[in-house]
Amino acid sequence: MRAAALYSAAGSLLLTALVAAPAQSAPPAGPGSAEARGTAVAARRAAAAGIEFGRCPKAEELPGGMRCGTVSVPLDYAHPDGRRIALSVSRMRATHVDPDDGGREVPGQGALLFNPGGPGASGLYFPLVGMVPEWKRIAAAYDLVGYAPRGVAPSAPLSCQDPGDFFKGPRPAPEQPSDAYKKERAAEAEAYARGCAERGGAALRHYHSLNNARDLEVVRAALGERRLTFMGASYGTYLGALYAELFPARVRRMVFDAVVNPDPEQVWYRNNLDQSEAFEDRWDDFKEWVAEHDDVYGLGDTARQVQGGYEEASARLGARPAGGTVGPAQLQGAFLKAGYYDDYWPRRAEALSAYLKGDPQPLIDQVGTRTAEDATGAENANAVYTAVECNDAPWPTDFEVWDRDNTRLARRAPFETWDNVWTNLPCAYWRVPRQRPLDVRTASGELPPTLILAAERDAATPYEGALELRRRLAGSVLVTERDAGTHGIAGGPNACVNGHLEAYLLDGRLPARDTSCAPRPEPEPRRAAAPKA
Repeated sequence: MRAAALYSAAGSLLLTALVAAPAQSAPPAGPGSAEARGTAVAARRAAAAGIEFGRCPKAEELPGGMRCGTVSVPLDYAHPDGRRIALSVSRMRATHVDPDDGGREVPGQGALLFNPGGPGASGLYFPLVGMVPEWKRIAAAYDLVGYAPRGVAPSAPLSCQDPGDFFKGPRPAPEQPSDAYKKERAAEAEAYARGCAERGGAALRHYHSLNNARDLEVVRAALGERRLTFMGASYGTYLGALYAELFPARVRRMVFDAVVNPDPEQVWYRNNLDQSEAFEDRWDDFKEWVAEHDDVYGLGDTARQVQGGYEEASARLGARPAGGTVGPAQLQGAFLKAGYYDDYWPRRAEALSAYLKGDPQPLIDQVGTRTAEDATGAENANAVYTAVECNDAPWPTDFEVWDRDNTRLARRAPFETWDNVWTNLPCAYWRVPRQRPLDVRTASGELPPTLILAAERDAATPYEGALELRRRLAGSVLVTERDAGTHGIAGGPNACVNGHLEAYLLDGRLPARDTSCAPRPEPEPRRAAAPKA
């Protein structure tokens, strides 16, 4: 989710060479479309077939109490009798025992289906949350159901390159990249887009958010649920919003946690620009926290001094990568995770402190150790992310637009801006016809009341997205965790947030109006290890 100094004559020639012909957009598929008819056919068939749950495949390493099955969906909903793909589904049955009321029996409320976001993330492990204390009351009432969306292994997995080539070695992370470096990364992006087209073939165009929403409707039917109870996090909120627009009568309850801005004008290029700007604020939050604990980390008692330590580490890693694997880009990626989750703050600060004091091992352990299995999973996730976002909406096809917008943005938000560009730049060279984003809007009474959860300083999905979804879904209620920035707040350490979540999912109760909760406690610092002799 994402101008610039004017180019010299030579730079202008580069930009001209990087322009890709725009792929045509497919019109939105309305209620009477072939896709709508195909979805109805697929849902009827799924309801008749159900899901044959059994032991989960060993490769998934899921616990014995969990059961797995598959749901067959059309690759192309306009042709429901054509090629089909199998979506993997996991389930943990409701316990029917209230842990807070002496083991009182709790009536079941059907299935709670979850999407963790991405796009490209698997929800197969979601049912395990029932073992966490904060989730046990919900797990008492609901069968917890997760699934791997289309393209995400093992559900007809996508790939865009050899996984062995996915994790590139130590590389730079310039905040002001040169023309030569931009040209290098643009060539990589174009090659990656070409790899997606070659490996995905004709099927590639069918991996997008509208089909993900249709898949959700078929999974609902296969589970035997008359109406859907759904919880989406991050990208899962956009998927849920599309489902609410396409199938409002099929919604029972919906929770949107860490909300993607669903405005069609934002999806996805402008969302990424907003995300890069928001990460700068979260990066500042992290640095200020480290400065408050200078007695533990010794990185300075001001955010500016902590920034100086980070820049020193990046420069050293550029000259000599730690362990041969951790360069400036790997360092930036590791600290980007601290922008997502407060829980990363102590360990990342500890690793930076240890590195600057002469011990690179904590940094290597946190950043630089990756197996072949890690590479396969990461490449698959990235392929799905790329395919879905590139297929979902129009993107600028002229690199000059990306360069102008992000050069300007990087002046005030340098931390993530260019990394975000390199992640999404394959969409500039995408040759597959793109979808047009739906204008999600529901009128009063069209959709049951829904619950929206958001942290006020969430960088991955900036708070404006929650406000926008609140405006678009009539009857929805927004619960805000004030002055907090962890990405996804449901079922975490905030008892106020969890109280609203349980009241809604268990009893269908929402606050009378938008409300807020005090922030969760800040993380406790960890003392850095002494340097090795």
